Amino acid sequence: QVQLVESGGGLVQAGASLRLSCAASGRTFSGYAMGWFRQAPGKEREFVAAISGGGGSTYYADLVKGRFTISRDNAKNTAYLQMNSLKPEDTAVYYCATGKYYRGSYYPSEYAYWGQGTQVTVSS
Repeated sequence: QVQLVESGGGLVQAGASLRLSCAASGRTFSGYAMGWFRQAPGKEREFVAAISGGGGSTYYADLVKGRFTISRDNAKNTAYLQMNSLKPEDTAVYYCATGKYYRGSYYPSEYAYWGQGTQVTVSS
């Protein structure tokens, strides 16, 4: 059974940094893309970042490009999202997901399994 467990969320002030982690188990981690999505209250889930199975390709939403960095450690079966210069509009529940394919994707439908989410709150 595939499991994804996110950690690292919290309450921070604007301009601060957080690093989210996503520990995976139950499938060959390096064979599949990993993605991060977020959902704010009253809004749809939106794409944040993705990384290919080997880590050689990364993808970012325009809203986070230059501030967030996705990475993965295949030896540890863990993906990360480094978030710098956080803004109040980054407040959301952040979800990691493991893809159906090796390549990354912007689309939730191309992810097979999801974590339970971790809350990130940025105060102004």
